[in-house]
Amino acid sequence: MDDIIIARAIHILSVLFWIGGVAFVTLVVMPSIRGSTAPDDRLAAFHRIEGRFAPQARVWVLLAGASGFWMIHRAQMWDRFAYPQFWWMHAMIGLWAIFFAMLFLVEPLFLHRRMQNSSDPAKDFRRMERLHRILLLIAVVTVLGAVAGSHALF
Repeated sequence: MDDIIIARAIHILSVLFWIGGVAFVTLVVMPSIRGSTAPDDRLAAFHRIEGRFAPQARVWVLLAGASGFWMIHRAQMWDRFAYPQFWWMHAMIGLWAIFFAMLFLVEPLFLHRRMQNSSDPAKDFRRMERLHRILLLIAVVTVLGAVAGSHALF
C-alpha cells in the first residue's frame, strides 16, 4: 500500500501546481496583461508568458493522470464510477481529459496556428480569458468535491 501513498502525494502535488498555475494565469497574469497592454498586443504578451508555463502544465497534467489512474487501479476503485455520490471522480477525469486535450492536441496542433493568423487578436484574448475563467471554476468545484468526497462528505 505504500505505492498508493506515494501516488496520492504525487497526485496532490501535481494537481496543486497544475490548478494553482491555472488560477495564477487566470486571476493574475491575464488581468495584468489586460490592464497594461494594448488590446491588439495582449495575445502576443500572453503567449510570451504562457510559453514558459505550458511545458510545466503538461508535466503536471501527465503526473496527475498517471497517479490518479494508478490509485484507481491499485485500490480497485473502478466500481465507484457506478455510484452518483462519487460524482467528483467523474469530474476529476473529465477535467483532466479537457486539459489533456487542450495541452497536447488542441493548442499545439490547431490553436497556436489559428491565433498567429488571427485577424482580431483582441477578441481572441477576450475569448481565451472567458475560457480560462470557466475552466478555473470547473477546477475549483472539482477540487472541492474531490477533497470533500474523499473524506466521506458525500
